[in-house]
Formats: sequence, C-alpha cells, structure tokens
Amino acid sequence: MRIVISGGGTGGHIYPALAFIKTAISEDPNTQVLYIGTKKGLENKIVTRNHIPFETIDITGFKRKLSFENVKTIIRFIKGVHKSKKLLKQFNPDIVIGTGGYVCGPVVYAAHQLKIPSIIHEQNSIPGLTNKFLSKYVDKIAISFKEAEQYFPSDKVVLTGNPRATEVLGHDGIKGRQSAGLSLTKKTVLIFSGSRGARPINEAVVSVINDFAIRDYQVLYVTGEIHFESVKEKIAHAGNPDNVKVVPFIHNMPEVLAGVDLVVSRAGATSIAEFTSIGLPSILIPSPYVTNNHQEKNAISLQEAGAATVILEKELTGKKLLEAIDQILTDKNKLERMKKNSKKIGIQDASNRLYRLCTAVINNKQ
Repeated sequence: MRIVISGGGTGGHIYPALAFIKTAISEDPNTQVLYIGTKKGLENKIVTRNHIPFETIDITGFKRKLSFENVKTIIRFIKGVHKSKKLLKQFNPDIVIGTGGYVCGPVVYAAHQLKIPSIIHEQNSIPGLTNKFLSKYVDKIAISFKEAEQYFPSDKVVLTGNPRATEVLGHDGIKGRQSAGLSLTKKTVLIFSGSRGARPINEAVVSVINDFAIRDYQVLYVTGEIHFESVKEKIAHAGNPDNVKVVPFIHNMPEVLAGVDLVVSRAGATSIAEFTSIGLPSILIPSPYVTNNHQEKNAISLQEAGAATVILEKELTGKKLLEAIDQILTDKNKLERMKKNSKKIGIQDASNRLYRLCTAVINNKQ
C-alpha cells in the first residue's frame, strides 16, 4: 500500500498518524509512506525524527473573525492544493489520510480533485474547521468519540478510535515505575499537562505538596520543561517529600502510564485515547484555550461514562485537586469501578480498525 498522510500543528494530530504508520508497516512491510506537513509546524521535527519521508506545503489556518489574513490564507490554500497535486502525482498513493490541522486541507482536497481515495481522522468530540470542510470531499470519516458523528454525513462515519490507543498497549509498568524512581508497591498518581506544562495546574499542585507528604500514595509530577526549575525550587522549600517525584518531562510515557493507578491531566483526545485503552482512571482539567472548547466536551464524555472526574480550570484549587485524588485512590471500590469503566470505552485496536478501513476504501474504489 502507498499512503500519503497529512496532519500537524499539535502532537494530537501527529502522534495518531505515526501510530497508524507503524501499524500499516507491520501489516505490510512493503508499505510506502509520504508525510506532507509544513516547515514551521511541530510535524517537521517529529516526523523527520522518525525517518519518514517528509514534504512541505505553505499554509496557515483561518482566523475566526474577519481579517485580511484570511485573504492570504485563501491564496496559500490554492497554492497548497497546486503543490499537493504535484506531490500526489509524483508519489501515486493508493489512499490519502488527513489527521487534522489546517495543513491537511489542501492535501486531502487535492486528493479529491485527483480522484484518489481519501479518509479524514477526527480525534475530538467536536471537529475542527478543516475536517468539517473536508468531510464533503472524502470517502470516509474515522472518528474517536461517538459524539462527533452528529457533525458529519452519517453514511461516511466509522468509529475507529484513536490509533495512539493501540500503541500504548503491552508496556511494562514495573519498568516504567523504576525509570521514575518510584516505589513498586504504593498506589501512584501521575500529574502532567503536556510538554510545556500549565501554570494553573502547577500552582495547584505546589500549594498542596505538604499534604501529599502525609499521604500513603505517591505522586509523579511532570511540571513541563519551562516550569521545572521554579517548581523544583518551591518544592525544595517544602522539604522535598519522599513520596513526590518531580520531573520536567517523561520520554517513556507508555511505560509510565502502564505503571500508575490514576492520572491527572488536560483532556486532549490523544491522552484520553491512551488512558482508556489501558483502563486508567483520570482527573481531567480541560484546557479552556482550545478551539470550540473541545477538551471540556472530551472530558465530560469520560465523566458521564464513570471513567473520570472533571475539574474546570476556573474552579481548580489545590484543595479541590487533593480531595479528588484522595476520593479515588483511598476508595478501592471506586478505583476499580473507574478502571473498568475506562477500559470499557477504550478502543484497543483503533489503529488496526483504521488500517482495515483504508483497505476497504481502496478496494471499493478499484
């Protein structure tokens, strides 16, 4: 199979694409892949680091209010479609997949114009502008949350889940705990909010460090690289509790997730796919700074399923966070119930489902 994938801007669009590529190659070692992104986007660093052939187009996203920049974006879109057509003709793919972000707009639209089979993958419960636009032109729409179905033509929608869910399975939790210097016997909560961290979450955690020190469970606290030194200094003043490990970043996240009992995080779609795939309960603090407030909708869907507790950032305090952690980790029945509910809504074979969908679309077009 020859596959063109496009998606970028955030890790939430890129990592599912990489997980899918891994599955496609494992299914067929002769698979050829071309990734189309932007020069300035995060995908340029991440995709090339994984030694995947990478080409770029110049494109920006639309502003949600009237702006002359939108005129420039339309011009870039037209040019992007032209270059995408050129790249697609050279590579001659069997299928084109868009995983979100404005970069996939020209690429997937070009595939439509060239009559190449195409699929978009929507990670969130509320789709972005690009996927809403592309939904008219693609053959199938793969979704991760059932709630997203209402925004698309129903005859095109297939619930596949997020490919990242497949990639986190089967990791060694003991090895994950050892890598972080954690006890192998204590209940463990992982607190993180992405590679850059989030100031409100950091402030809430720091305010209850002394309370954590007298708990029976342990805390692995990921500050984000830009906050690490200031947070570490504040925690040092609290005496560096033995049961609190503070790190700037985790490079082996699948292993660490396999070794913890509870996670506190933002409510990004990819993170949620990882948690539910392995049946991990969560306390979700949705970012209020994302398009369409989609993280809050993601989080609420988990809370309604009994797999998560949601704390809105505007209501977040150290005390409230501590109470939520205590309520789950000190109640064995609640912890087990949340684990089962989380696992129940996880889609462990998501990447394989997307691969089978690609095969079906290609065969249907032949």
